[in-house]
Amino acid sequence: MKKLIIAIAGILSISSSLSAQLLSGEELLDKAISYHDPNNSWSSFKGNFGVTMSTPDGKERISDIVLNLSGEYFQLISEKDGVVLKQVLEKGECKLMLNGNATVSEEDKKKHRLTCERANMYKNYYTYLYGLPMKLKDPGTIIDPKTQKKTFKGKEYMVLKVTYEEEVGGDIWYFYFDPKTYAMEVYQFFRDESKPDGEYILLTGEEEVSGIKMPKIRAWYYNKDDKYLGTDVLTKSTYLE
Repeated sequence: MKKLIIAIAGILSISSSLSAQLLSGEELLDKAISYHDPNNSWSSFKGNFGVTMSTPDGKERISDIVLNLSGEYFQLISEKDGVVLKQVLEKGECKLMLNGNATVSEEDKKKHRLTCERANMYKNYYTYLYGLPMKLKDPGTIIDPKTQKKTFKGKEYMVLKVTYEEEVGGDIWYFYFDPKTYAMEVYQFFRDESKPDGEYILLTGEEEVSGIKMPKIRAWYYNKDDKYLGTDVLTKSTYLE
């Protein structure tokens, strides 16, 4: 009996020690932000970068993005199949161009899905993805206070669970950070974890853009069957004047 009590006490001691090593959700997020944004400059980010998206069918879309967060400016120039679209949002104003022409017919707008609503969608998309993990400080983001240790694709990570207030979004997100550097290396989202649906994104390499450490390569896969969806590669701008 004495040996059993000692053994149980030892197990409890180890369990307590491991639990104590886990950071809270906010602590893990702060360490990850310190890695990716060491100078705390994201809120005033001003810079540009290119993104080349490739899909399994061999097609590519080249995009140049300009972000000036404090100046409320977003510009996207994208090229696919020889067609160049330009979308600009500046302090509530929207400008759209097709192959350098500011006069775009309604037919061409519909054909190329060139609208101010879509420009806003792209602004939110690129600002979110390339602003992670700093964007997890935005209002409406719910950080789970408990973190986890998980092994994903053979590597152990510290994992942060994130949900959102209803008016922001309904997906469940998991962010995987290197336990030594706190670099973000994987993220994953579900709409319903019981199915499972959603996707996971593997991040490899790194580029520094205006003081922010951004993932160089993002490879997208379905959660349910690991089916490959496509890859985004961070590059230098192609079309910017």
